[in-house]
Amino acid sequence: MEISFFGVLGRILSTSGFAGIAVDPRQLIMIILGCVLLYMGIVKKYEPLLLVPIAVGVLICNFPNTGILNGPGEGNNIGFMWVLYQGVQYAIYPSIIFLGIGAMTDFGPLIARPSSLILGAAAQFGVFTAFLMALLVFHFSPQESAAIGIIGGADGPTAILVASRLAKDYLPAIAIAAYSYMALIPMIQPPLMRLLTTEKERKVKMEQLRPVSKAEKIIFPIAVMIFVVLLIPDTAPLIGMLMFGNLLKESGVTDRLSDTAQNSLTNIVTIALGLSVGCKATADTFLTIRTIEIICLGLVAFMLSTVGGLLFGKIMYKVTGGKVNPLIGSAGVSAVPMSARVSQVEGQKANPSNFLLMHAMGPNVAGVIGSAVAAGFFLNIFG
Repeated sequence: MEISFFGVLGRILSTSGFAGIAVDPRQLIMIILGCVLLYMGIVKKYEPLLLVPIAVGVLICNFPNTGILNGPGEGNNIGFMWVLYQGVQYAIYPSIIFLGIGAMTDFGPLIARPSSLILGAAAQFGVFTAFLMALLVFHFSPQESAAIGIIGGADGPTAILVASRLAKDYLPAIAIAAYSYMALIPMIQPPLMRLLTTEKERKVKMEQLRPVSKAEKIIFPIAVMIFVVLLIPDTAPLIGMLMFGNLLKESGVTDRLSDTAQNSLTNIVTIALGLSVGCKATADTFLTIRTIEIICLGLVAFMLSTVGGLLFGKIMYKVTGGKVNPLIGSAGVSAVPMSARVSQVEGQKANPSNFLLMHAMGPNVAGVIGSAVAAGFFLNIFG
């Protein structure tokens, strides 16, 4: 068979990605979006550890004619990204991320002040409000509304887990919204904190937390795991792994496992999780009006969660006779430790001798538990 130079060149061009983009220009828009996400992660340093893998996943899945997303029966070979995505499909990656979070988290401030649980619960206000808005105003299905509402918990792995179970088509939009708002906490929360609290409240210096014994730190994750998972079995993947990771940290006899969970294991899974989420952001599912609605609802959910925590912080300020600084209520969203740091920064602006970080860590870790419980509730009802 005669093979000509122009014939080979024509075949290469006709099967190239450039030809695919010419057929569907929307893919070029997604490639540009992937580059924007890379800019946000690398230059602006917005959650780079996850935003960079997500951005690369967006790029790879929107290059035409790669077959990288092919599942069984969709091509000659099963695509690499399809295989990688099974870790999201079966809730493997979010659960392992929670294992790492547990191994990195000190529950001491929460144990020392159990009332912090109230602030963590109050900060789920945005989750349920956004759920109702998505359901009643924007007419998403109950399952999709639940997945959108979880964005308000400011917990990326939890949002991914719920979306992978209840709203697979909207997983990329939900995940990108969740991590974007987590990264933007220093911009979103301070105006709300200053709007809803007085200067007198922000100046409050809180008493030092009581020392927490080693026994308390060991018993706490075991007790929480038993109680919460028995109460809401669907929380087992998240709460079980969160408390297991914390037990590895606090037991004192599994340092090597704790170190692995905190570092190498979490880093490996973060890469796989980010790529998997990004690879679902294809043009036909992402470039829709629904995506814009989800991003807007996510912002509302996150802001209302912050408001819920602050308002209950003000209530605790009144009840305790001014001993609780309401700024720590904003840390009830589960973005650990970013929201706690924002409470610290705002408190020091009002009173340079104020040190709220450890006090804010109580509601912060309570928020992690609260968002996992909210996720388990939604999965139990709508899963």
